Amino acid sequence: MAPAAMTTLVSHFKDTDTKPDDYDLILTGDLGKLGEEILIDLLEDKGYILGINYCDCGQMIYRRKQAPLMGGSGCGCSASIFNSYVLEKLKKLEYKKILYVATGALLSTTSTQQGETIPGIAHAVVIENE
Repeated sequence: MAPAAMTTLVSHFKDTDTKPDDYDLILTGDLGKLGEEILIDLLEDKGYILGINYCDCGQMIYRRKQAPLMGGSGCGCSASIFNSYVLEKLKKLEYKKILYVATGALLSTTSTQQGETIPGIAHAVVIENE
């Protein structure tokens, strides 16, 4: 899913003439620790540096000492983090502009049983607070 997130982010930055620093928060679905590291490397190769304003929902939902490595359910992590932590910060005007990139895998029992690759997908949504 990290390559899908990278493609979506690069397209968004180019289409909107923005850069990572233009957002108070850049949030990805559930890439987990490994996917987060891959995304950061892929974006650096494209000339975009994700800073301290980048977080992954799969990383945020667990305490550091739990060390799940791969995160949890993308849908569950994303919904939980956005509808609690992020929404509260929006209400308090702590965040004014968020780039949320939902990520997912297009799983098919048939393709995985046949040894096919699992395509990833990512959608970007900008949430602005006045």
